[in-house]
Amino acid sequence: MIRINYQIVKPEDLSNEFTSAENNAIIKQMGSYQQVYQYQTIQELKFELFFRSNIMKAARELNSSGAKFTTFSYAFPNKKYWDRLSNGGFLLKNNVSPSTAILDILKNGKLYAFECSTAIAIVLYIATLYSIGSSRFDFLFTRLYLMDWQFDDDLPIHQKNGDDYLPGDVLHFNNPDFDPKQPHWRAENVVYFGDDQYYGHGVGIRNSRTIIDFLNKKRKPYPKISAYLMNMITRPDYKAFL
Repeated sequence: MIRINYQIVKPEDLSNEFTSAENNAIIKQMGSYQQVYQYQTIQELKFELFFRSNIMKAARELNSSGAKFTTFSYAFPNKKYWDRLSNGGFLLKNNVSPSTAILDILKNGKLYAFECSTAIAIVLYIATLYSIGSSRFDFLFTRLYLMDWQFDDDLPIHQKNGDDYLPGDVLHFNNPDFDPKQPHWRAENVVYFGDDQYYGHGVGIRNSRTIIDFLNKKRKPYPKISAYLMNMITRPDYKAFL
């Protein structure tokens, strides 16, 4: 349910505030859950929906960028903007604009390769840029570092257990019986679009059954447990940017 200024608000009460089908679909889902989504003002809700839409936009763009999937051992960036560290992470070069460098991944995707958790970080940073603008982004993320789940303190990320999935959430498919020779397929981190559609780097935009079938082909001999969608949700702290 949605609560604004301590008052429960029904999705239909917000129909005049939001015109896009994407926003209205998110609001409808929020209203259908027992989970309370609390906002001080309608502007807080509007900003979260704007950010969520930008997460999905960034995921679609990264999916079509040509960036390759690989493990940390073989990851590489465009050397014009990033230094590759020994652990496979990418560190922004000195005197480089963070916004220019992060958008270069979309512009010159074929010059990059990384695994799925780094892809999620890239999506969230690009969505942050779209949501707050290049000037503020460049001020906040002067030494941008892309590696696994390591986020800058100025992009606070929270995880919670639950199944109140909303478009723009980061979700996680677990593969407990993964092949030890391919440990990078122990899980797939995805952006949820709604309507059983997910973006995962290395698998593309697919439905849950397709992703599970893919992961099940990456299991050890004689597996006992199927891959599955976890009841875990990862979200930015949207209000941190207000």
